[in-house]
Amino acid sequence: MPETKCPSSIILVSGGMDSLVCAAIAAKSDPNMAFLHLNYGQKTEKKERAAFHAIADFYKVPEALRKEIDISFLSQIGGSSLTDSKISVKKYKGETGEIPDSYVPFRNTHIISIAVSWAEILGAREIYIGAVYEDSSGYPDCRPEYYDAINNLIRVGTKKGNISVTTPVITMSKDQIVKKAIELFAPLELTWSCYAREDQACGVCDSCALRLKAFQTAGIDDPLDYKVRPRYQ
Repeated sequence: MPETKCPSSIILVSGGMDSLVCAAIAAKSDPNMAFLHLNYGQKTEKKERAAFHAIADFYKVPEALRKEIDISFLSQIGGSSLTDSKISVKKYKGETGEIPDSYVPFRNTHIISIAVSWAEILGAREIYIGAVYEDSSGYPDCRPEYYDAINNLIRVGTKKGNISVTTPVITMSKDQIVKKAIELFAPLELTWSCYAREDQACGVCDSCALRLKAFQTAGIDDPLDYKVRPRYQ
């Protein structure tokens, strides 16, 4: 067996298109990436996990540099339609300026903390996450100031203080992310975005709607199969 080289970066790969584009960007400079996937009790975890491994296969990430961590205790805390069986996944209602019930309280901090711990073991210095500022009105942990704060915490709270979180798509719109994926020959057909279903994307939850709208704005056909495929303005 060939020796696995130490990666310089860890990519947080949910299975969605934002994290896919992060992987595609990172692969340009570090083909020896590590991939991390978190099960936080989300309703579509089985499908997201399959997407994670399909993307890892595409980028030839060895098994030794793929890690899945279970943090499904977040479903015990509840409070999100993604993790709480008592809260249904809602249909997209357009921009409201309110934090949607799909927000998983402080989720990204749990995820990043685990990535930092693994980075210290591997010797990796960058952690890529597909946070998008366009989502920040709904998700507080997608704001640039959040990443400024978390990077300062990592600097003072780790052994060498040389690990940082990188957010390469944070200033992109969703349609720009789609176009970037095409530019980098990233396999969008392997991703999964739906919050509600695992057999066929619903087409009407927040995540499906934003994805479909992005593809429609970009003038590109979404390769996923949808139960319904509305036109979004």
